[in-house]
Amino acid sequence: MTTTKLDLTGLKCPLPALKTRKALRSVTAGDFLEVHCTDPLSVIDIPALIQETGDKVEITERSDIRIVFLIEKMNGTIDISNAAAPRTR
Repeated sequence: MTTTKLDLTGLKCPLPALKTRKALRSVTAGDFLEVHCTDPLSVIDIPALIQETGDKVEITERSDIRIVFLIEKMNGTIDISNAAAPRTR
């Protein structure tokens, strides 16, 4: 198991969630992604994202200065089954 660190300090919503999603694509199942961010909305956005992917997330640090998430990759790929279906008229 390896841990990849992702420093998103200073970025504002929605960038921390988007960059976390992108970083998860390169993480192997069973490995961890440690995300450091400062945007207070990340406490809502990142766990919601992880709920969609089926991975596990834990907030390991939360202060006025920063938030640290530890995400365990459970599956091999991000499931896009929740993506919007194409419109037909």
